[in-house]
Amino acid sequence: MRPVRPTYLLAALLAAVPALLAFPGCSATTEVATAGRLAIVQGHQQVAAVGTLLPTPIVLRVLSTNGTPVGKIPISFSVVAGGGSVEPATVISDANGEGKAKWTLGPASVNQSLSASAPGVDPITVSATGVPPSDLIVAQGNNQSAKVSTALPVQIVVRVTGGSGVPIPNTTISMAITGGGGSVSPQSAVTNALGEVSVRWTLGPSAGVQTATVTAGGLGPISIIATGN
Repeated sequence: MRPVRPTYLLAALLAAVPALLAFPGCSATTEVATAGRLAIVQGHQQVAAVGTLLPTPIVLRVLSTNGTPVGKIPISFSVVAGGGSVEPATVISDANGEGKAKWTLGPASVNQSLSASAPGVDPITVSATGVPPSDLIVAQGNNQSAKVSTALPVQIVVRVTGGSGVPIPNTTISMAITGGGGSVSPQSAVTNALGEVSVRWTLGPSAGVQTATVTAGGLGPISIIATGN
């Protein structure tokens, strides 16, 4: 009888490995990564008008203890200072370990923060600065002249800002004639994303200086002047 060569035995053993793994208790195992910490990817320390949605979404990443991204981990968000809201309250991390949420600031506080947490890891804090309205200015259209009883050639543009020039949207501005007659349209409007409202001023019938005032909540009044010819 011819002896079996060792190479034939090795090939037979290798061929049998898949069949052996098919039996219960003989399956291959892989180590499942677990969450080790949370990291901020974007959205920390933004500055925006109070009561508005932050321009950049909050993005967090779940990392394992060796720094690799971990997917399918729930990340929970909750506002802890300043009011406002965050949506969604819970998100599942994707294949890159990331979860995203939109944060709308509260209506008044300057210092605002939210907490983010995931099972088995320490929570982290994301902060933002809310800017309240502080300045009311005439951005365009002051000191014009036109024929009496006609509209000024350039619309009046009034702007509300806060801090170092941050536009304040969703603020009601009111304008009223205080001298010379005439009319403004609209008399009241809400600022747009630039913090602005545009108003058409039609002069009264009297020649000379005509005046109007503008207010916005607790800001103002400020005066606007035009001359009727």
